[in-house]
Amino acid sequence: MVSIKEVAQQAGVAISTVSKVLNGYPNVSEETKKKVNDAIQELNYIPNSIASALSSKQFGRLALLLDPKRQTQAIDQIFMQYLLGALDRAKELNIEVITVFSSMIAGMNAEELTRYFLSQSILGVIIYGLSKEDRILQKLIEDKNFACVVVDAPIVNARTTSVSIDHEQAQYDVAKKTVTDDKCKSILYISGKADGFVTEQRIRGMKRLTEEMNLSMLVRRGDFSELTARNVALKYAKKKDCVVCASDLMAIGAMNALIELDIFRPVCGFDGITLMGYVGKQMNTVRQDFYAISSRAVEEVKLLMDGQEGRRVIMPHSVVKMYYKDIIC
Repeated sequence: MVSIKEVAQQAGVAISTVSKVLNGYPNVSEETKKKVNDAIQELNYIPNSIASALSSKQFGRLALLLDPKRQTQAIDQIFMQYLLGALDRAKELNIEVITVFSSMIAGMNAEELTRYFLSQSILGVIIYGLSKEDRILQKLIEDKNFACVVVDAPIVNARTTSVSIDHEQAQYDVAKKTVTDDKCKSILYISGKADGFVTEQRIRGMKRLTEEMNLSMLVRRGDFSELTARNVALKYAKKKDCVVCASDLMAIGAMNALIELDIFRPVCGFDGITLMGYVGKQMNTVRQDFYAISSRAVEEVKLLMDGQEGRRVIMPHSVVKMYYKDIIC
């Protein structure tokens, strides 16, 4: 095992300086911090406090890491289903859970975040909605100090499992049903946020469909916003045969735009949120079981803590048409 002395030698600093960097002392220059952190990474050094915690047979606490700012305005259903799924399964497995919001760890680097989690006796982390721009969390995952499960991000390593539906196939499925039912030849596709892993996957599904069926497609970002999708549809929907949206909320915005324009175009969404049933127009959508996804994420953390290696877990999805009568039962 690499010692703190070896880290100091590699970085060309005193052992006390390494200790200061590890413990977050403020009177250390950024240049010195970089030297020490680079040496830690190169040597794969694990501080004694972390090594002791990781070698413990006690499971420790599980952190649910969520960023509500990244949710849509339909936050309540998705957010609460994630929470309930995780909390119920954790209770069954006798695992203590704490919820950590992104605002609580804002500004921390990976080393500071590691120390914070360990100070809270956290040894497992479930990360919901990881963005491609989340460099700190990705570094935390790469360091492999914690058993990590990422929901809706295709990242897997020895200590990290990915849990999600097959977003590429799901987007393909719902779009194919919509364009086939209405014999559409041109598509307006309203995608999600540019930094989202799921956005990239769903666009791949759309490209595969358009190539197979020889369809034309115009892609515009909707950022999972009802208002943005409405504005996109107002501008482009007239010249397209149908509108495919990467979320139900955007589908609602697009449908409202079509009503304002007094034109009909088939619209489909993604997620299967209850709100879709109140729109007044029947739309195809992809139904995800957020409760089951989160419950499975807790199970996967437990397996990682028991020594199993990370893997990719694909959860089922279905294409449905939301009816008002189905959501009031």
